[in-house]
Amino acid sequence: MTEPSSAVVAPLGSWLLLGLLFGVLLWPYQALSELGFRLQRGLWLAPQPQPLLGCLLVFGATSLLVLLAWGPLAGGRGGGTASLLALDRAPDSERAGREERWLQQLSLATQLRRLPLMLLTHLGGLAVGVESPSVALGASVLLAIRRRWPGLQLLASLSPQLVAVIGGAAGLGAAFRSPLLAVTYGLEELGQHRGLPLVLPALLLAGSGTLVATTMGQPARLPGLELGPLPPEVWGWATVLTLVGAAAGALLVRLLLPAAAAVKRLLAKRRLVGTVLLASSLTLLALASGGLSLNDGSLSLAAALSGDAVGPPAIWLWRLLSSVLSLALGAPGGLMHDSMTLGALLISPLQGLPALDSNALAQLAAVGATALFAGAHGCPLFCAAFVFTLQGDPGLLPLLLLVSAVAAALGERWRGEGWNDHQVLGLLDQNPSATPSSR
Repeated sequence: MTEPSSAVVAPLGSWLLLGLLFGVLLWPYQALSELGFRLQRGLWLAPQPQPLLGCLLVFGATSLLVLLAWGPLAGGRGGGTASLLALDRAPDSERAGREERWLQQLSLATQLRRLPLMLLTHLGGLAVGVESPSVALGASVLLAIRRRWPGLQLLASLSPQLVAVIGGAAGLGAAFRSPLLAVTYGLEELGQHRGLPLVLPALLLAGSGTLVATTMGQPARLPGLELGPLPPEVWGWATVLTLVGAAAGALLVRLLLPAAAAVKRLLAKRRLVGTVLLASSLTLLALASGGLSLNDGSLSLAAALSGDAVGPPAIWLWRLLSSVLSLALGAPGGLMHDSMTLGALLISPLQGLPALDSNALAQLAAVGATALFAGAHGCPLFCAAFVFTLQGDPGLLPLLLLVSAVAAALGERWRGEGWNDHQVLGLLDQNPSATPSSR
């Protein structure tokens, strides 16, 4: 379906003004993410850590999150992007009776139900990021404006599906202060069937939103690094990390899908027992890792991408398990930052090798982050752009694009069904009149 171009290219100033609103509305999400990092640093990573208080907070917040997310606030469970993806990807034969429901799941009321769950998520340090909630918020805000002011020329002539995709892409771009992410994510992930009409609006919304968005909750962004070209003696390690990262990304998804199904069955039959089991598991992982399994891993990712020490190899296992459990229980967030962190931590066995200085380790961390992210997620252009945005070294971008393309191709073959595909299929499997089940 071709969208009218005049509504997209004419009112540039209006798009820019809406972008400022996007940037302001994302402040609470960024503040919640910052809260999680402050608690992680203060209770677990301080010179005098307080692991007992940290364990109590993880257990208590996780328990309450599970009870609410699988009870009265079930509509706010998960990252919130499944219905947005379904609007773009579902075949025409599957849309009847469902499309309006998917649009309703992208309402501001749903985002308000998600907000207390996000607060508990970051209080407990669950291993998810704010990427998916930012996407869902952006889509919901733009759809709400279209519903509230149906005569607004800016949006009236665009289909609700395109409006949702533009808003979702811009929400991610504004949250991470990167119009590049908005465009690549919109084209590769959210709007595979919407195409070029989304580019300019998403670019304008994200660009002006970046002007007012804060830096809270983004400790992993390291703009301005100049690491130089990848030394020839490190090419072999880069190849190994590309292959290992792609395989590890496939492993993450292959563990996540059955874990999500098992958690759903457990909480449907024995919610209290399941709540205690999940909260206890995440608490023990936090204790075993010294707090490094908490949140979306940005603290470890920032260290790895700058060439600093990231800790023993066991940290990778603690983060993997924490990510799988956090996503499986329906914490409102996504796996983007977690995937990048797991990939960057693949360099932990290489620390201390005489042939690898801090620059080489930082470069290899970027390779690992890109490879695992692309292996788990697909979308090679977006995955490379995200790691590039965080590390900020333009000299590495061609290498990251190559690594991402290879890892995405291998990951698609090795992982089978992706996490996003799984969620979309779950929506399609539901009876059109059934109560929504966020994942």
